Amino acid sequence: MAKQRKIRSRHAKIMLWSVVAIMLGATLLPLTGYLYVGITTATAQATQDANPRANYWRAVREGNEGYVASQGPYTTNTLIQNGGQNWRQIRNGPISTFTPWILASVLGLIVLFHIVVGRVKVEGPISGRLVKRWSLGERVLHWYTAILFIILAITGLSMLFGRAVLIPLLGPTGFSAWANFSITLHNYLGPFFFVGILLEIVLWMRHNIPNADDFKWMATAGGLLTHDHVSAGRINAGEKLWFWVICTFGVVVCVTGVILNFPNFGQTRETMQIASIIHAIAANLWLAMAIGHIWIGTLGTEGSLEAMTKGRVSAEWAKQHHDKWYEEVKTKET
Repeated sequence: MAKQRKIRSRHAKIMLWSVVAIMLGATLLPLTGYLYVGITTATAQATQDANPRANYWRAVREGNEGYVASQGPYTTNTLIQNGGQNWRQIRNGPISTFTPWILASVLGLIVLFHIVVGRVKVEGPISGRLVKRWSLGERVLHWYTAILFIILAITGLSMLFGRAVLIPLLGPTGFSAWANFSITLHNYLGPFFFVGILLEIVLWMRHNIPNADDFKWMATAGGLLTHDHVSAGRINAGEKLWFWVICTFGVVVCVTGVILNFPNFGQTRETMQIASIIHAIAANLWLAMAIGHIWIGTLGTEGSLEAMTKGRVSAEWAKQHHDKWYEEVKTKET
């Protein structure tokens, strides 16, 4: 019996120490990962410290000032400006990634809306009576800026997405020729476009001041969703909204474009990089909203395109979309 008790006692001690060993192992073994990381980091650091070339380029990327032989408006005695890499990552990362999805989503929603809801047509028969809507000068200014906008959008998108989209189609040589042409055209036409935008703002500002009717118009999207008539003056809330998009996004795009286009006014590299990012984001958001504006003025609303091509609209169109303005000009029908 005593022998059996000794055996049981020995077994109990073995089991106890086994449990203790298991618990200690479960607690301490995960900590070896930290030991491994510490050893690896220390080894890597020692390797870097022992490599003078790595230390040199690490110091260069910190933006420490020194002496450079180059001369020009951007010379800062900094061999490598790390902001350039940050700019490249933003431009080639979020901007290039999300912008196509935004543009495609807007275009897809418009196509879907056009299929489901259809075109807004002029109600009732057209009598042939016409009302003057835009003067020749106003139409020339509109098409001047509209054509430049399309050219700048195409050339701008070519510079932003050309390497990924156009090189497979045109090849490196073909894309190189197109890229050089796009950059030159974009840079030269930009200032002329800015002039057109400023003239539009000055000329049409007085017609685009919001009023009480605009809130009612916005609540029903101008009757697109409810098919009800919503009162409006010469410019409805949707057109006013587009005008203020021009005053904000358009001006931002133009101002940043001037900063990029004329680097001889003392801009630093950092200023140019920030301007480039703002320019790309604002321009693409403006383009997304312009798609909606173009659709409404062409396929989306019957009779709207004639206003900017012929300068006159049918009396029925004016009465349906701008009833208060029609009451003011109906005596001038032709």
